Amino acid sequence: MSEKNEPEEVTQQGVAGSSVRLDRHLVRALAHPMRNRMLGLLRIYGPQTATTLAGRLGVNTGATSYHLRQLAEAGLVVEDDSRGNARDRWWKSAHQGTEFDAAELLDQEPELALGFLHGIGQTYAENMFGFIDAMQTLPPEWQEASMLSDYMFHLRPEELAAMMREVMAVFEKYKTPDLTAPLPDGAEQVTVQIQAYPRETR
Repeated sequence: MSEKNEPEEVTQQGVAGSSVRLDRHLVRALAHPMRNRMLGLLRIYGPQTATTLAGRLGVNTGATSYHLRQLAEAGLVVEDDSRGNARDRWWKSAHQGTEFDAAELLDQEPELALGFLHGIGQTYAENMFGFIDAMQTLPPEWQEASMLSDYMFHLRPEELAAMMREVMAVFEKYKTPDLTAPLPDGAEQVTVQIQAYPRETR
């Protein structure tokens, strides 16, 4: 699954770069939606302070400082020693992505796993509505290149898994090695969200 407007680089199959595998202990650190969003911001925009993260998220610095400490204790963020000082601490993500097995987490830590997954879903929805709200102001070429769509299939589990492997291979072809690098001419940060699951039938 992949977490973005304020992005979440959380992928079930690990699309990008160095990844950490989410276990029952780490899911505790990411079950809070704000921590998940903060981690995503660090992965997309590079090192930040508690103050800059608070400004991006519209919360107070005390909240971001607290959540950064929790992420640091879990080993998901580290201090950026090349910047700042004792009063102005900069933080960076320790990994580019997070891999997880949703079924395993739901079995081991059902309540925390549901909180984590609901946070991802909420972020996906906010990203989509943010895009819709901004769509009218986008240049025509970006309006035409963007997509909001869904497709329905009759598939067995192994067929869906095979489809996802093919999709991930396409992502691998176009992936950006360093999302914090300067944008090439004419490029923008682009998020591609995928949700693939059996639909309840009535």
